[in-house]
Amino acid sequence: MSEKTYSLEITIQSLLEHKRYPTIKDILVTLNAADIAAIFAELSPEALPLLFRLLPKELAAETFAELDADQQQLLITRFSDTELKEVIDELYIDDAVDLVEEMPANVVKRILSQADPDTRKLINELLNYPEDSAGSIMTTEFVELGITYTVADAIKTIRRTGLEKETINDCFVTGGDRTLMGIVSIRTLILSQDDEHVADVMDTNVISVNTLDDQETVAQKFKKYDLTAMPVVDGEGRLVGMVTVDDAMDVMEEEATEDIEKMAAITPSDKPYLKTGVWEIYKHRIPWLMLLMVSATFTGLIITSFENALAAQLVLTAYIPMLMDTGGNSGSQASVTIIRGLSLNEIDFGDILTVIWKEIRVAVLCGISLAVISFLKLMLLDRVGLLVSLSVSITLTVTVTIAKFIGCTLPMFAKKLGFDPAVMASPFITTVVDALSLLTFFSIAKVIIGL
Repeated sequence: MSEKTYSLEITIQSLLEHKRYPTIKDILVTLNAADIAAIFAELSPEALPLLFRLLPKELAAETFAELDADQQQLLITRFSDTELKEVIDELYIDDAVDLVEEMPANVVKRILSQADPDTRKLINELLNYPEDSAGSIMTTEFVELGITYTVADAIKTIRRTGLEKETINDCFVTGGDRTLMGIVSIRTLILSQDDEHVADVMDTNVISVNTLDDQETVAQKFKKYDLTAMPVVDGEGRLVGMVTVDDAMDVMEEEATEDIEKMAAITPSDKPYLKTGVWEIYKHRIPWLMLLMVSATFTGLIITSFENALAAQLVLTAYIPMLMDTGGNSGSQASVTIIRGLSLNEIDFGDILTVIWKEIRVAVLCGISLAVISFLKLMLLDRVGLLVSLSVSITLTVTVTIAKFIGCTLPMFAKKLGFDPAVMASPFITTVVDALSLLTFFSIAKVIIGL
C-alpha cells in the first residue's frame, strides 16, 4: 500500500470512530475509484457497506467494479434490491459479466433478477463466448456511427449517447448491415467541418479481432499497435463489441501470472495469494510435485546402475550435484528465454534451426568457460588427479550443450503441438537434464578412467 493510501486509511478509520460521516464523504469524492477500493480493502468488513453508501451513485459503481470478489459479495448480501439495481445499472456491461462469473450461483441469481431485461440478455450473450476469448472480455457499450453520417450527425450522436458508453475517444463506423467500415477519433471529428462526411475523415485501416480470438492475441495487438480501444467483429465482419485498454492490461497481468505459476510447476489460480486457503494452495502444488518426484526416480535408477563404478572411484560422487545443478541451470536459462520469446511472438516454430544454432554456440562458449575453471579448481585445490578432472570438465561442456539444446527445443515443440510452452520450464527441464547429466558423466568417466 502506498504511503498516501495508508495515511487516508488511518484518517478514515479515525473519522469512523467519531462518526464524522459527512467529512468522510467529502474526502472520498475527491479520490479515484481505484484508490477508494484500495482503502476499502484495508478496512473492516463491517465498515465497508456504511462507507460504500456514502459514495455518489456513479462513483459507487466505479468503486464496486474495482473491489475484489469477496468484497463485492459482501456488499451484495448487504444491499437492498433497490441498491443492487442501482449499482448494476451503473456498471459497464463487461464489468457486470465479470461480476456474474465470479459470484456463487445464489448471488448470480439475485444479480440477474435485479438487472433490466436488456442488460440480462447482454450478460447471457457474453457469457456464451468461450472463456479467455475476445468475446468474453468485450463490452457492447461503444459509439457506432453510420457510414452516411456527416460530422455534425456524428457529434450529435456522441452527445446523445456518449454518457452511456465506456469510451467516446474512438468511434466505429459501420455500413447498413453493421459491417465494420472504419474508425474515427473524437479529435478528428472536432477538427473537421460539420458538412464533411464521416466516410471521408475515418481511418479505413482498422485493427480488429474476432469474437473467438484468444484474449492473449487481443492483448498483444494492443501492445503492438498502441491502441486504447479495439473493435470486435463476428465471423461475417459485423461489429459486435469493443475491447478497451484496461481490459487488455488485465489480460496481460493474468497471462503473465499464469505463465510464472506454470514455470514454477504450480497449477494456475485466479485468487490472490492472501485470499487463497491452505488446502487450495496444496491442491495446486501437490500434483506437480508428485509428478516431478516420480520422474526424479529415474535419476536414482541411473546412479544405482553405475554403483560399481562409483565404488571404484568414490570421488566422482562429490561432483554429481555440481554437474546436475549446472545442467539444470543451463537448461532453465534457455527455456525461459525461448518461452518469453514465444509469448511475445518474437519467435515461432519456423525459427527452430536458427534458435538451435544460436543456443549451441552459446552453450559451447559457456561450457568451455565452466570446464576450464572447473579443471583448474579440481587440479589445484581438490587435487583429485588428471583423469577425474578431465572427466568432470568434459562432462560440464557436454552437459551444458545438451541442456541448452533441450531448453530451447522443448518449449517450441510444446507450442507447435498446442501445449502451453510455460509447462516446459525449469522443473520439467531440470528433471530431464539431471538424468542426461548422469548418463553423460558416467559414460565419459567410463571411457577416460576406464571404470
